[in-house]
Amino acid sequence: MKKWFSMAICAAVMVAFTAGGLLAMDKGDKTRGKYTYRKVYEACHKRGAVESPKPVLNPDSKTRSQWDRVFEKKDFAEFGCADEWSKLTDKELADIYAYLYEYAADSPAPAKCK
Repeated sequence: MKKWFSMAICAAVMVAFTAGGLLAMDKGDKTRGKYTYRKVYEACHKRGAVESPKPVLNPDSKTRSQWDRVFEKKDFAEFGCADEWSKLTDKELADIYAYLYEYAADSPAPAKCK
C-alpha cells in the first residue's frame, strides 16, 4: 500500500514539473524579443513606412496590464508597420511580449529602447 502511494506521489510530482516546464517555454524570451522588436522597425524604416528605425513605443510606455491587453487582443495598430507585424510568428510575438512586459512602466526595472 505504501509503495503504491509513494509511486502515485512521485508520478504527480513529475507531471507537475513537466507541465510547469512546458508552460515556461511559452512565455517567450525577453532578450530575443528586444532584438525582434528592433528588427521590425528597422525593416519598416528600410521600406520607407516610418521616418526612424527606432520603435514607436518603448516598454515603459504602458503598464504590464496594458501590455497584456494589447497582446491578448493582438491589436498592434498603434505600433504602426502593419505589414511587418502581420508577418511575425506566434513565437516572435511571445518574445516581444516578454520583452515589453518585463520592462513595462510598473515593472521593477522599466526601460526605454535605446
